Amino acid sequence: MKILIVTDSYPPEIRSASHLMKELAEELRDRGHTITVLTCYPRYNLAENKGLPDLAEVVDESGVRVIRVHTPAHHKVNFFVRGFSQMVLPYLLWFKVKRLINSGVDAVIVYSPPLTLWWVGLFTKKRFGAKFVLNVQDIFPQNAIDLGVLRNPLFVAFFEKIEKRAYDNADVVTVHSGGNREFLLKSGKIASDKLITLHNWIEVKEYEAPQNDGPFRKQLGLNGKFVIFFGGVLGPSQGLNLVIEAARQIRDHKDIVFLFVGDGTEKDKLVGLSAGYGLDNVIFHPFVSKEDYERLLKEMDVGLVCLSSRNRTPVVPGKLLSYMGAGVPVLALLNRESDGHQIIKEAECGYSATSEDPSSVTTIILRMYSEKDRLKSLGENGYKYAASRFSRKSCVDDLEKALKR
Repeated sequence: MKILIVTDSYPPEIRSASHLMKELAEELRDRGHTITVLTCYPRYNLAENKGLPDLAEVVDESGVRVIRVHTPAHHKVNFFVRGFSQMVLPYLLWFKVKRLINSGVDAVIVYSPPLTLWWVGLFTKKRFGAKFVLNVQDIFPQNAIDLGVLRNPLFVAFFEKIEKRAYDNADVVTVHSGGNREFLLKSGKIASDKLITLHNWIEVKEYEAPQNDGPFRKQLGLNGKFVIFFGGVLGPSQGLNLVIEAARQIRDHKDIVFLFVGDGTEKDKLVGLSAGYGLDNVIFHPFVSKEDYERLLKEMDVGLVCLSSRNRTPVVPGKLLSYMGAGVPVLALLNRESDGHQIIKEAECGYSATSEDPSSVTTIILRMYSEKDRLKSLGENGYKYAASRFSRKSCVDDLEKALKR
């Protein structure tokens, strides 16, 4: 089968949900499919000291044909610039399809966000008769409405119309948890026969390297510290002000440190808030490479997941699975609706609380600090659960069934 994968990021430098598209491309390639990836030139989430890669427009990456396009800025910009860029993006990508893909497409898999990429799926479906699969990670525009990013009634109506058309025109729509599936079904925007749950996956073998001698701890001066780690995008959806407040409340516990590795639109605010409090127990570090990220996790005491309580969708943060795959115990501060609470409870891999309850944050942190001897078993529980429930093979098996049905 000739499959086109459309995503705005391939791959990011630190593991995130969109890195799944690279793993998906490689898995489908290994199963004998002919894979083309249509994406943007990498500009964001690059590892520290890494400039923009010198990449050709079309390149073979280990048997996957990757086509890249230069695009306007669409991260770390204001809402209007981002909105314009995301409206233009699908047309820039489609021009590449018309110019560079002539041998036909049997199926097109579109990764959302941004939702506007669905147009590439529609164009490909009409031109080649391809089956169109829309992989929905964030339910937009509902998540933007919840966070207060999207308020104008005209814009809300406009994007809800786009959302409805995307679901109507896709042959299959995938979401990453049962709660997300139920949320969309209750919205009445999509028929149940085209909506399936396709869990995000984690390849635990990538985290099976033996414990190293702690180069990151040495580099950052963290030897002997109890490190609570957050890795990824620092954006409004995460609501990380809550964590800075917790760091302020327990600043007298000198050996508890919060380490943020990543970047995003909220980073400057978080750095300013931490500096304003005069906190020396909060450290910010740029993105690292995917390989370094996997090694870094092995040195952490606790993996932190955080979502603003303003979120109203059952989203499961991708970093939760990476912590579980690395055998790191989890501290999850999530919106009430998140399916992450149930996963952590079933896996017995850590603790979760609703992010609308600031008082519970310091309580859980100090509890995990006092239970250091138990953390190893929590991490092992998470590893076993991830290995048995979220393997790439089983998840892509489900996707192949959807492509062939």
